[in-house]
Amino acid sequence: MLQARLIADRDFVIDALDRRIFGAFVEHLGRCVYGGIHEPGHPTADEQGFRQDVLALTRELGVTIMRWPGGNFVSGYNWRDGVGPKETRPARLDLAWFSTETNQFGTNEFVTWCRKAGVEPMMAINLGTAGPEEARQLVEYCNHPGGTEYSDLRIAHGYPDPHDIRYWCLGNEMDGPWQICHKNAQEYGRAALEAAKVMRWTSKDLTLAACGSSYREMPTYGAWEYEVLDRCFDQVDFISLHQYFHNRDDDIQRFFSHVDKLDSFITEVSAIADAVAAKRRSPRRIMLSMDEWNVWYKARTPEDLAKPGWPQAPALLEEIYNFEDALVVGGALITLMNHADRVKTACLAQLVNVIGAIMTETGGPAWRQTIFHPFAQASRLARGNVLRLVTDCGTFAAGEYPAAPLLLATVVHDPVSDSVSVFALNRASEPMALAAELRGLGDLVINGSFELKHENLKATNTRDAPDEVAPAKHPDCGFARGTLRATLKPMSWNVFALSVKVQGSQS
Repeated sequence: MLQARLIADRDFVIDALDRRIFGAFVEHLGRCVYGGIHEPGHPTADEQGFRQDVLALTRELGVTIMRWPGGNFVSGYNWRDGVGPKETRPARLDLAWFSTETNQFGTNEFVTWCRKAGVEPMMAINLGTAGPEEARQLVEYCNHPGGTEYSDLRIAHGYPDPHDIRYWCLGNEMDGPWQICHKNAQEYGRAALEAAKVMRWTSKDLTLAACGSSYREMPTYGAWEYEVLDRCFDQVDFISLHQYFHNRDDDIQRFFSHVDKLDSFITEVSAIADAVAAKRRSPRRIMLSMDEWNVWYKARTPEDLAKPGWPQAPALLEEIYNFEDALVVGGALITLMNHADRVKTACLAQLVNVIGAIMTETGGPAWRQTIFHPFAQASRLARGNVLRLVTDCGTFAAGEYPAAPLLLATVVHDPVSDSVSVFALNRASEPMALAAELRGLGDLVINGSFELKHENLKATNTRDAPDEVAPAKHPDCGFARGTLRATLKPMSWNVFALSVKVQGSQS
């Protein structure tokens, strides 16, 4: 049996985990909004047309922050189209996804939905067809208490209290030629700078994220980040990263190595941001927002990306996730947590139907896709400080990584509750004996242990078999003399929740 050893110590901390890394993303794309979170007439719909089954699953998923309205969609979006009486809102051609946008779901509906779901809203502004003045007006509409044109407009629309949206994204993927009104780094950096200035002048204490590269393979990658931050460094808090994982070659080890690429991506962008700070001799550190990430490769045909005839809410990008996709999502979550010192926000893209953790049938049920489970467990159990690990395990060669570790793991300690969570992904095709030494954390007891395992890597959850891939109690684990020991099945996701033993309890 393969052997793996971890050492974690209470005093060796990467950083406190920012709970906003358990975010998600809702875009006006396909059936994500219409037929996903908003479906008037559905048996579970409330008075505002929100599907209660999707809301319940969103709460179970544990999402902490939600990015909206895009995505590519935002670069052509006029926010005024989505406010005011629904009967007077215009229908528009959406040039991002070649659909007809009805605008029946807009800013106020989004904020109301977020409040019901218990998540923080993250608003993206249009820096494609619009600019700083439109962004300023939207901030005034959302955050100013009253007595001005746009704040009074919000009040007239039935929302007397400010929405108080704190987190804003300055556009979306502006380095991409596919983007409506794509910009080069100099153009975008200046637009982001000017938008950030007037937004901050309109509403204090905003958190602002500038667009980084759309993905690591972009020809402008690296130079884009440096040039953008060199222009707007003093006005932004975050630089964004986007990454989607794929298995087009049906090679599970190469698929796993995309998680290692994510690790490299985070390290590189952090270094670029610090180089800009060094040029300024500034102690300020730009943090990272991984505000789009997920597995996505099956639903990428032309028919998945657009339907003819400008339809309303067509089925697009409806990726059906299997068990191996869930393993990769688990590995990505571990990687994000292990970069807690720089990654402070992350958004699983997307929430429902469109490359979503939740799938729905129009007029019918909603169910959990396979990737739902590692995300929900991490969001529920990962609280406190991420500990710096020493890991000793075997390696494998795949893609551009000649020695990728067979075990990916993270340990999170909550000093408030004295609880410890261990997340471990066995990427080997053999069982692995794990010994995790948890030093300085007290005499612990296992409160919960789970494994996500299926003999068929291609197994999926469906309407009729929604729990084909689901966590089960871990069959082989224990804690004694400061060490958690467990047998990890081949290619499995494993979670262990521990706390300081109460006198008289048994491990």
